[in-house]
Order: sequence, then C-alpha cells, then structure tokens
Amino acid sequence: MELILKNARINGRTETVDIGINQGMIVAIEKSLSEAHEILDLGGRLVIPPFCESHIHLDKSCILSRCHSSKGTIEEAISQVALQKKLFTQDDVFERACKTLEKSISHGTMHMRTHVEVDPVIGLRGLEGVFAAIEKYKWAIDVEVCVFPQEGLTNNLGTEELMVESMKMGARVVGAAPYTDADSKEQIDRVFRIAKDFDADIDMHLDFGNNADYLDVEYVCQKTKEFNYGGRVAIGHVTKLTYLPSEHLGEVIGMLSDSGVAVTVLPSTDLYLMGRDHTCNHNRGVVRVHEMLEHGVNCSLSTNNVLNPFTPFGDCSLIRMANLYANIAHVSEPNFHDCLDMVTTRSAQLMRLSNYGIEVNHPANLVVLDCTSSSQAIAELAIPLFGLKNGRRSFTRNAVEIHHPHHI
Repeated sequence: MELILKNARINGRTETVDIGINQGMIVAIEKSLSEAHEILDLGGRLVIPPFCESHIHLDKSCILSRCHSSKGTIEEAISQVALQKKLFTQDDVFERACKTLEKSISHGTMHMRTHVEVDPVIGLRGLEGVFAAIEKYKWAIDVEVCVFPQEGLTNNLGTEELMVESMKMGARVVGAAPYTDADSKEQIDRVFRIAKDFDADIDMHLDFGNNADYLDVEYVCQKTKEFNYGGRVAIGHVTKLTYLPSEHLGEVIGMLSDSGVAVTVLPSTDLYLMGRDHTCNHNRGVVRVHEMLEHGVNCSLSTNNVLNPFTPFGDCSLIRMANLYANIAHVSEPNFHDCLDMVTTRSAQLMRLSNYGIEVNHPANLVVLDCTSSSQAIAELAIPLFGLKNGRRSFTRNAVEIHHPHHI
C-alpha cells in the first residue's frame, strides 16, 4: 500500500481503525495495518468524507469592494450586482472564482454545485470564466454548474435561450429564481421543461422574502410529482417558511417529504438579508431544517455568497456554516451530528454523488479534522488538518502548537 492512516476515528465506529490507501482508492479499513510506503498516525482524530458545497455563487464572489451596500436588503444586493455584472469579463470571473475555489479547497470541500447567472447583460462570460476555473482546479474539487436567471426569465427576453445554450455547453443543473418574475409559476414551468429536455436536476432559489403572503413551494412540490422528479429537485433559502404557523409549516414539510424535494438553507445570507423591515423582534429567516430531517426531508447547509452585497462575509468554511446554523436554530448537542451531515453526506445525497463516503473500494477522498467526534467538530469549529483527493493531498494545515515557557 502507498499510505496508511493509523488510529483514525470514523463516525459510526466505536474504536479507531487504520485506513489503507493505494492508487487513489481505499483498499482496507481494519484494526492493524502495517505495510505501506507512508504511515501517518492520526492519534484518534476524526476522518470524514469531504465537505460538499451544495449552493454557492462563484461568478459573483469577491466583489464587495466594488459595490455600494448600505441598506443590506435583497433588492439592493440584486441591483448592485446587476450594475457590476455589466463590467464582468471572462478573465475577471475566472480570477475571482479561482480565489474562492482555493478557499473552499483549503477547508476540505471537494464537491461543489455553483449557481451561475446568465442573461442578456452578462451573456455567457460568467459561465465561461467559471468553466475555466473548474478546469484549473479539477484535481482538487469536482464542481457542477447550475445555470439560473437571477433577474428573471419570463420578463427578461433572451435569458431562456442563454440557459438552453448553457446546458449545451456543459451545465448540469437548471436553476430558478421565481420571485424575480411577475409570473413565478411560468418560470417554474419553463425550468422543469428545460430540465426534462436535458435530463438535468433542478435547484431553485425559492420563497426568499420577509413574509409568507405568497408561497411557490407547494407548486414546486406539485410539479416535482408531475414530472416524477423526486430526489432531483432542491430549493434554497425558503426564508418565508420561518413566518408560517406550525400547522401550515407541518403541511409544507409533508409536501416536501412526499414529493422528494430537498431543502438547502444558507445561514449567513439568510441571517444577513432577512428581517430588515422590522424595527424590533427581527425575524432572521433561517429555517430550522434539522427538524425536517426526522420527517424524511433531505436538507443541506451551504455558503451561498462570499464577499458581495448578498453576504459581505465568508471564508468558505462549511464547518463554520454548520456551527453558525447550530447557534441560530437552537440545535442541542445530541443533534450536532445532523449539522455535520448537512455539509457532508446529506449534501452529497442532494447532489446525487456516487462512490461517496469512507468505504473500501471507494475513492480515497477524505478530510482529517482536529477533533475526535462530530459533536466536537461542530461545537469547537474543528480545524481541517489535511485532505486527500483520490489519495493525493489537496491541502495541509498544521495543528496549533502552544509554546510553553522553558522552566529553569
């Protein structure tokens, strides 16, 4: 064997094990492996499958310094990015996407779904820049593109044709933002038709707002069943659900579970943008998705935006995002493992990844955290020490060392 990770702790196992790796694959998980070119003793540290970023925007990351953002509303964010989008070049998008990908890689993310805008203003420049960045870093991270109409589809002529062209160029997921169109149902209908034409999955920005006067989620669940698309549709944000009384929310959760629609919450963005219309008792807009898991709804947590008017924060750490969610949503310690699952295994399920997880005959894709349990990982924001992508190191971070004074 090329490498043995000794004394590794894997979730679901009561004792530490050794992980044997050869030619990019996990070839053994046993108690006492000893023959290898390199042996690393992990000292009981937690080894997890790689983080999965299920919803991020590479094309408009790292533009905060170019924008004027004072109100912090979603309307302002859309308008500010729209102004900057006119100036985007393929090279500019490529450079910013590369910077964000490197941050993600450094925190142990090896799978990503990035949403990319197309419309008559940006054309395909953003998509081409993102594709170039994906190609540059494919040795470290697998990235799929979800193309979507940030500024509307039915009310923005030419956008639908660009979305279709994007799918022909290699985008694998069709996105939506129905709240940007006068007729949200018509946008949803068109997105389902495009997805069906290309046998593509669907991932929508949905019900993103400060009240629950109108919801699209029921219609999306209905269309999912109509198209037999269970397990292939995800909806992100759904901040309006935080305004629903428990009985109505329970009905929506039942629809999501029955139709097989997954939910992604973006804690940092939802927390930053929502509730600004209140002068007191601010609603923070972060849906308590861990409570949906027990009802059969698959859920994930993700970053969304990095250093732009939608979210003027971000280091692409999904451990940080899971910890932030746990704080906001009042998650108790027995459920911390759900938070880790929602940035790893559940995100992988949402993205329909194959051969994911730490198992024999799976690719050696894994991350070593400086902790011994999933609860500790979330509670203490455990540092990712290193990762292996197909058996090769993709990043390394040294553990903290305390320098005690020398006693005479």
